[in-house]
Amino acid sequence: MAIGLTSMSRAAAALLLLCSLLSSASADGFNYRDALSKSLLFFEAQRSGKLPADQRVKWRGDSALKDGYSEGVDLVGGYYDSGDHVKFGLPMAYTVTMLAWGVIEFEKQIVAAGQLEYALDAIRWGTDYFVKAHKQPDVLWVQVGDGDTDHVCWERAEDMTTPRTAYKVDCEHPGSEVAAETAAAMAAASVAFRPYDSKYSDLLLLHARQLFSFADTYRGRYDDAVHAVRKYYPSSSGFSDELLWAAAWLYEATDDKQYLNYVAENAGLLGGTGWAVTEFSWDNKFAGLQVLLSKVLVSGDGDSQIAVLKQYKAKAEYFLCACLQKNNGDNVDMTPGGLLYFHDWQNMQYVSSAAFLMAVYSRHLKMAGAELSCPDGQISPHDVMKFAQSQADYILGKNPKSMSYMVGYGSYYPTHVHHRGASIPSIFALPSVVGCVDGFNNWYQNKNSDPNVIEGALVGGPNLKDEFNDDRCEYEQTEPSISASAPLVGLFAVLDGLAGDHSEKMPVQFIHTITNTWKYQGADYYRHQVTIKNICGQPITYLKLKIEDLTGPLWGLSATNEKKMYELPPWLKVIESGSELVFVYIQGGEQAKVKLVRYST
Repeated sequence: MAIGLTSMSRAAAALLLLCSLLSSASADGFNYRDALSKSLLFFEAQRSGKLPADQRVKWRGDSALKDGYSEGVDLVGGYYDSGDHVKFGLPMAYTVTMLAWGVIEFEKQIVAAGQLEYALDAIRWGTDYFVKAHKQPDVLWVQVGDGDTDHVCWERAEDMTTPRTAYKVDCEHPGSEVAAETAAAMAAASVAFRPYDSKYSDLLLLHARQLFSFADTYRGRYDDAVHAVRKYYPSSSGFSDELLWAAAWLYEATDDKQYLNYVAENAGLLGGTGWAVTEFSWDNKFAGLQVLLSKVLVSGDGDSQIAVLKQYKAKAEYFLCACLQKNNGDNVDMTPGGLLYFHDWQNMQYVSSAAFLMAVYSRHLKMAGAELSCPDGQISPHDVMKFAQSQADYILGKNPKSMSYMVGYGSYYPTHVHHRGASIPSIFALPSVVGCVDGFNNWYQNKNSDPNVIEGALVGGPNLKDEFNDDRCEYEQTEPSISASAPLVGLFAVLDGLAGDHSEKMPVQFIHTITNTWKYQGADYYRHQVTIKNICGQPITYLKLKIEDLTGPLWGLSATNEKKMYELPPWLKVIESGSELVFVYIQGGEQAKVKLVRYST
């Protein structure tokens, strides 16, 4: 069961959260907390399968409820990739990896924004699907539907009539890219879930280990095994980057030196220290790998492999310097308005991933008291972060068109998104079936604005001259994708933290005291009192705590249906600013560990 609030408390929390949104705007007027919230809503709009009771995107309904049945496997769930209804395994796995990385790096900021549960739900919607798709160690189901048949229909997911053929990779038909990326996603997600659901974290780690072994033992390009993916998500970089990427994430998740040794011993052979790249995407993971391993170097955990880790770091800095225009001319293109420009098609997905890496690297430079070394000079962590912020601000409206390229943010954003569900009225508004031809004739070519605002969708964005045509026929510019939006979660979270200084200030203070002690049958017992003081400056209307190592009875909080989770007692609706709440528990041995999971003001 996914971590979540009741539908009533979630609705109340969402309403009350609006009161605090205005305090999270930047100096330029950008509300990163609102952008973060909307970016997570987009993943709910992209859900396939049976939707949960607490689904917030109400214009969506259940869909694709028999995926995999003809192949004898349950593949219901997961995410639709973009504006169509194919479930492509490689970009979906990359999406989950990036969502998890955002939570790992910027957990405090996501908690402070009241979005942790939604972020974990977004990750879990993907990992639950991957668990279903990986029932045998050396078999992974990697796609449902195909682009050719899907693209001749313009229909809602709820009306889907196109074939839902499922495709797999196995020992005879290997697919190292998709198996390794799914291993990376499972490993990263296991780290994100570890403080909140250790049993689920262990399950994901088991799958990650098996998938990495499968990907490495049976090496082969996945688009050779699944021909249906070649026109849509071919592997131009091969599988070397995914093998190293998965091993790096498994080391992050386990501290098992065999995975660190793998990335070190295969650094040259698989290109980890040989490829200096100028993009990071669902296809090419080298820059992300190099940044992730630079983090290991900064932490000092990889002393035994320090020489090769320094080589990874040098390649990471090449990518970052190219984005910052500090690479002696070998830089990423930029539009006149200041947007990084990688590709004509779906450029924003490369912008969001590059900005995320800059935010991560800035954080670790600051922790190490270091600067970024570029051929054109030294760059401070602050300036690296400011550049990442400039890309986020361009996305949100600081651009020549003064348009937000995130749908639903601000008052001026694309309203003709290349997305089937957004462009056709909801089944709850138009219950009659919309067929393939009707969809094209009546809705794809409709010049009116989308009947459904797909909040949080990051469209492909403008061209190299900052020009943008808000036309759903211009799919290079107006189609969103889950891989484009995933890095935004971490990026907006850290920018919200900087704007409101949430990363340094907790909303509550815990004061733990022992008020009594006694012996019983030779053992020492203690009465522990925990005072929770509201120090955030606003009334707190919802509070969720995780209490670990609790062995005795507790009074003053309400237990939830989730293990180790507690909420405010029913008689307490609000903790006023400066006020306190006290709860007590009795046990022997050490005190319990109290951790803030979520709050709303």
